[in-house]
Amino acid sequence: MPYITAGVGPDWATYLTAFEDAGADLIEVGLPFSDPTVDGPTIQQACERALARGTTPASLLAELGRARAGVPLIVSTYANIALRPGFAAALRAAGVTGLIVPDLPLDELPWLSAPGIQVSLLASPATPADRLAEIGRRSRGLVYAVSVMGTTGERDRLAPSAAALAARVKQVTDLPVLLGFGISTGEQAAEAAAVADGVIVGAAVMRRILAGACPAEVGAFVASMRDALSWPVAVR
Repeated sequence: MPYITAGVGPDWATYLTAFEDAGADLIEVGLPFSDPTVDGPTIQQACERALARGTTPASLLAELGRARAGVPLIVSTYANIALRPGFAAALRAAGVTGLIVPDLPLDELPWLSAPGIQVSLLASPATPADRLAEIGRRSRGLVYAVSVMGTTGERDRLAPSAAALAARVKQVTDLPVLLGFGISTGEQAAEAAAVADGVIVGAAVMRRILAGACPAEVGAFVASMRDALSWPVAVR
């Protein structure tokens, strides 16, 4: 599941087709927010660029709806946006099937009324067993396993905590478990996919887009990551 910050450039939606053509099974679309607390410098910069263009959640969802991607779209954003009246209806109108809200506590999930939208929850290496079980029970669509304590961003290796977390999550849910945060290379993607059902690649994609890479160039990177998922790898 590659990630893109919506509105990062006037042609941002063309990257969706490039992702799809590259073999993406899902696409995560981040709605920019002024205080993206779980995101590191790369996605923070992308959010700032998108907001400086005058984008709004409504305008970006309208663009997303016109794009009509052929793979499931998962929107990620923060609670200040997700809890607005009518947000779920706007997601459905845009063809979105899933939602990730990293700063919405599990206890406040009932406040997020999103009929027709699968709300996927996050689990981290620090999540205690009882809360992890509840996350597994109440998540829909997938469980987002945060491989490392910290913010998003490229790293030089997969965190040692990733394999243990994926195993713990798989014990409490039959949903697909996707590993994210820091997966930046094909080798890391292969290592992550050996213990999880898939990977999420965000900062490594956005760094290329911010540097001016065209959809074909970014698509080639996504395709290389997708191809890496079939590599044989020794689980560490």
